[in-house]
Amino acid sequence: MSGEVDRFQHGAALAMVLGDWSAGEGPLYRKLAAALARAVDDGALTTGERLPSERELARVLAVSRATVVAAYEELRERGVVDRRQGSGTRITGRRKPPRSDGRVRGGQGTAIVQRLIDGPGSLISLSYAADAGLPEVADAVHAVAAHDLTELLADPGYHPRGLPVLRAAIADHYTATGLPTEPEQVLVTSGAHQALVLLAEVYLRGAVSVVVEAPSWSPCLDIFRQHGVDLVPVGLDADGGDGIDVHALASALATTSPSLLYVMPSFHNPTGRLMSATRRRQVAELAARHEVAVVEDNAYEGSLLSGDVATMPAPLAAYAPASAEVLTVASLKGVWAGLRVGWVRGPVGVVERCARRKAMADLGSPLLDQAVAARLVPRLGELRRSRSAVRREQCAELQRLLRHRLPEWSWRTPDGGSSLWVRLPGDHSADVFAQLALRHGVEVVPGSAMDPNGEHDAYFRIPFLRPPEVLAELVNRLAAAWTELQRHGPYDDLPLRPVV
Repeated sequence: MSGEVDRFQHGAALAMVLGDWSAGEGPLYRKLAAALARAVDDGALTTGERLPSERELARVLAVSRATVVAAYEELRERGVVDRRQGSGTRITGRRKPPRSDGRVRGGQGTAIVQRLIDGPGSLISLSYAADAGLPEVADAVHAVAAHDLTELLADPGYHPRGLPVLRAAIADHYTATGLPTEPEQVLVTSGAHQALVLLAEVYLRGAVSVVVEAPSWSPCLDIFRQHGVDLVPVGLDADGGDGIDVHALASALATTSPSLLYVMPSFHNPTGRLMSATRRRQVAELAARHEVAVVEDNAYEGSLLSGDVATMPAPLAAYAPASAEVLTVASLKGVWAGLRVGWVRGPVGVVERCARRKAMADLGSPLLDQAVAARLVPRLGELRRSRSAVRREQCAELQRLLRHRLPEWSWRTPDGGSSLWVRLPGDHSADVFAQLALRHGVEVVPGSAMDPNGEHDAYFRIPFLRPPEVLAELVNRLAAAWTELQRHGPYDDLPLRPVV
């Protein structure tokens, strides 16, 4: 049987597809059956795919095996699945094949993106980390309306490479950080995410593999997965040091001949680590030696939690030898994610190829947004200092609450970013805990979704970009879920019994 029809043999992958399946009224088995049927109707589960065993799905969903047995039996009666001894439970071919559900096969990041589409509702969702816009965004909007609008309206409005004044501001910003840049090396995108999509389209046609950090962020990994490449995971320094393990990286580059190396130097998501200047140079030199292009994703670079923004290392590209090909991706997410302005800085030829693909996608990002961004980019140092001060307080408050309510949990205080990377004690699975947390009103993204190696299954990410009262409620809910798990366990060993 192919990997495609067996891709949900591990229950954690299916749990990501099911999402908030246990919400609402009614018996758990009926809610589970309904969620599985929806996944079939949407195309997330396709004909012939084998579902996890009863025991495996019960373990991951933190329910009794009887709940899964009853759900599967209801689906069998409705003609959604076939159940045969020795063959397991499979989706039947008796239903009309649905259109694609838009998910990346083998990827779990699409479940995170789906939460953005659906909205959190009453859940406290940990699937994204973004906070309110800085007041300076409003000031920039007013300035554009007062001084720039007439000139903008006289423009036809199509700039696939980006508004020239914004590209010049970004180039000046990088030059000031120690990375000499011309506007021709800059392409403006609709957030950093689109920049990664465009780069993947340029580099991954016919590609075999991409080297990534482990862990990394699922939606970014899914951008690469959709091109059918293998992800080659390389871990970080075990002691929480400088970033990606250079010895393991050297081995991966030498043995896999990847088309890209994808790293997050400032600050790594989800761990919040800051890659040192020395490590940046080592990574760039290794990539140049093996003729592998590097994509550095610095979407969180304005989120320093200790020290001064002025002491931050320059982008990795600044340490690269002349023969290296480094693409630097960043955005104004730290100012306001709602502005949806990002960019890629790199060799002119690569930027031009990305611009062609962007023109095919949207003909260029909105000019009003870019005009606002052009007034903010020259102030990035000041804005980042302001934002970092607030985030230090939020991070400290979340850590205080966790130490008080959940002292068994462990984490490393991040250098920057927006989240804590928390480890559950013992052999507890974050996949199982995520299901209990969901029933207590918290959506958790477990480490299994962020590490192709499977070495971070006990971890999950907790964003701290929330007001104190929301952080307090979040920790209360997490503590209640943890108490339930400690008291009752994941229920996988309970005897079968009628479900009513």
